[in-house]
Amino acid sequence: MATASPSVFLLMVNGQVESAQFPEYDDLYCKYCFVYGQDWAPTAGLEEGISQITSKSQDMRQVLVWNFPIDVTFKSTNPYGWPQIVLSVYGPDVFGNDVVRGYGAVHVPFSPGRHKRTIPMFVPESTSKMQKFTSWFTGRRPEYTDPKVVAQGEGREVTRVRSQGFVTLLFNVVTKDMRKLGYDTGPLDTQGVSWPSPPQGFPQ
Repeated sequence: MATASPSVFLLMVNGQVESAQFPEYDDLYCKYCFVYGQDWAPTAGLEEGISQITSKSQDMRQVLVWNFPIDVTFKSTNPYGWPQIVLSVYGPDVFGNDVVRGYGAVHVPFSPGRHKRTIPMFVPESTSKMQKFTSWFTGRRPEYTDPKVVAQGEGREVTRVRSQGFVTLLFNVVTKDMRKLGYDTGPLDTQGVSWPSPPQGFPQ
């Protein structure tokens, strides 16, 4: 009896928001959420999360370490709208108010395996010196009402931003049934399971 061909494929993502470098700031925490197309739907895990507050390491690197876990599974019928993870980093200003210290986004890696990504972060800027002083004095810095706008193109060209900091992510990606639907994600082993290519110099 022939088995029915799959109508959807699965994308399983786990890993962690590992660390960040913000030389000018300390005591930061991170929020993440996923943005994806209309044909995608989460089937397990968490679409968003908020980390603990962390302080800089005491060595020369001055790294902020979160090691905050990510674990989510999506299903879809086509790759259009492939999920992106959006990061927002917050911390206290001189008055103790929580203000945004950086936004960033990156696509979930397309190929199965273990991946490391370093995301450059940015913050919106006030359009005038008066607005900049007022926002500093009141503790209300420019920020997006919905961080998901970071992963979209509309309206971004009219936003003034400034680069600030980096966040490092670790991804472990597994796909299921993509090849059966005609999508090539990597070489096959003898059982027909898709695996990442071994690094150069690694015995096959």
